[in-house]
Amino acid sequence: MANLKEIRNRITSVSSTMQITSAMKMVSAAKLKKAQDAITAMRPYADKLTELLQSLSATLDEDSGSKFSTQREIKNVLIVPITSNRGLCGAFNSNIIKQTQHLISDVYAGKNVSIVAIGKKANDAFSKKKLVIANKSSVFDDLTFENVAEIAEMLMAKFVAGEFDKIEIVYNKFKNAATQEVMTEQFLPIVPVEGSVANTSDYIFEPTKVEIIEQLIPKSLKTQLYKGIRDSFASEHGARMTAMHKATDNATELRDQLKLTYNKARQAAITNEILEIVGGAEALNN
Repeated sequence: MANLKEIRNRITSVSSTMQITSAMKMVSAAKLKKAQDAITAMRPYADKLTELLQSLSATLDEDSGSKFSTQREIKNVLIVPITSNRGLCGAFNSNIIKQTQHLISDVYAGKNVSIVAIGKKANDAFSKKKLVIANKSSVFDDLTFENVAEIAEMLMAKFVAGEFDKIEIVYNKFKNAATQEVMTEQFLPIVPVEGSVANTSDYIFEPTKVEIIEQLIPKSLKTQLYKGIRDSFASEHGARMTAMHKATDNATELRDQLKLTYNKARQAAITNEILEIVGGAEALNN
């Protein structure tokens, strides 16, 4: 059994760790509220914009399609994994890295795959394999639509130039503080609407549908990427809050066990001292 000093040092260390994890939990909880409000407010707009774009695209002839909907033989693929810049958030980052690795190894095996990393954890994971062509982790320093739009414009330019035949984004979709769902979304080319073609005969378009779509597509793609990053940002704080909550509970349990061990060891030491005193007194009397 460890001596009393060692146990006291461990109790002090665990208590300090518990204070840190508890503080990090409260900080993440405060940031989560703001991030959750932001993604909840923009999600309906982004979904409706995408739905409108797909419905309009489905009514056009193939010859009048946009340069962003061009279907090419898939040879070069660009994956955009969205992680965080910091750790201590459970499986948040590892889930994205595993899904991205699955796409590289299984889904696009034999293809030329490149990475545009959003988040230092993604950059660290894939830069060792020399797959990263751009690191956009600094976007989290000032997360605004304008800064995300610059990344989206870069992705669109690479697709139009023919550098990549398909672009996908991988991110954590925010559900609640304890639950995040790993999503893989096709960014380019634009996914055609599934099922029956939407009925747009009751609408008068001014200007033409083609011109409207040409204006909507860049805005829709920028919004899609911004939504993914916002989802990931909220998921990060939710995952970190949950992880720090569990870490605090574990530290509390460990501290209580150490205190119990300390009290037992202290009681045993006191008992031994009493026995030694009694034994010494008996020896003197004899």
